[in-house]
Amino acid sequence: MVAMPVRYSPDLEQVKPDEGQTIERLNQTFDTILTRVADDSGHAVRSVHAKSHGILEGVLTIDANLAPELAQGLFAAPGTHPVYMRLSTNAGDILPDAVSLPRGLALKVLDVPGERLPGAEGTTQNFIFVNGKVFQAPNAEKFLGSLKLLAGTTDRAEGLKVAASTVLRGVNKALHAVGIDSTTVGALGGAPNVDPLGETYYSVTPFRYGDHVAKFSIAPVAPALTALTGTEIDAYGRPNAIRETVSAEMQGIEGVWEFRVQLCRDRERQPVEDPTVEWDEAEAPFQRVGLITVRPQDSWEPGRVQAVDEQMRFSVWTGLAAHRPLGNINRARNAPYKHSAEFRERFNGCPIHEPSA
Repeated sequence: MVAMPVRYSPDLEQVKPDEGQTIERLNQTFDTILTRVADDSGHAVRSVHAKSHGILEGVLTIDANLAPELAQGLFAAPGTHPVYMRLSTNAGDILPDAVSLPRGLALKVLDVPGERLPGAEGTTQNFIFVNGKVFQAPNAEKFLGSLKLLAGTTDRAEGLKVAASTVLRGVNKALHAVGIDSTTVGALGGAPNVDPLGETYYSVTPFRYGDHVAKFSIAPVAPALTALTGTEIDAYGRPNAIRETVSAEMQGIEGVWEFRVQLCRDRERQPVEDPTVEWDEAEAPFQRVGLITVRPQDSWEPGRVQAVDEQMRFSVWTGLAAHRPLGNINRARNAPYKHSAEFRERFNGCPIHEPSA
């Protein structure tokens, strides 16, 4: 029997006294990545998830007759909202696709009414997902240590990264064969080189969900998408193989994804402050609250790419107070995401803004 959802209260979070110093050091490390890539290429990109593989435009339809605990925040009333989806991988430099990294999906929902988070411009609700269920570090301080190592190799030794990725993919497959998942091996380039259109994505970190607390997921349900689940892309000699594959596929696919919510039902077994702990779906099942539909389209249409990839930013802190990001990792995302966007604005001379329908 599934337990009742936990009620949101501020005491679910435990703010560390040194979080401000850690965030400042994150900004400094991201600066190393941002500056090196911009100076080398002449163009500033995101400090994480720099490389896009596709930009999609679609519609989120919120389900009617949701149970009261699911009818919260953005999902409180049925209706439709335009959305943008950005598919990416997680490095802060633009690597050939033979370096296989975890996939990312950023979702921007337009024209969302309601009380905003502090400093959240516009009227959009942003969500950020990866194709894994847990984060690679339990807190921002541990993540900073990993980021410093990656910053040292940003825009360097591309050939070695390709070779290392090939080896690490083999290591990862061997680990999977004995039932072990390693977020570390994946983050270093050993993730399966899968088609992003077939993947299920997870918020990994928790959020306020109106009266409750939840993690989010986007899962493909259209047969044309689920047929791609687990399909690996051969990127040998094709630096933009993923982008080319997604573009060819989306010309003839109507993509449909479920938006799912996983309500926290035990504050000890489903902690807010440690995103390395997977919330057991038997105890806290994912439940559908809406559908995202994307008609067949050119996923690399130049005008849309310019509008979304260059002139927008995605941040979990852009949205409703009802979906406040929770936990140490989420608190540490606020200032660095804004810092990265401001760097891009300055270097590229291209204003970044929130869209409306």
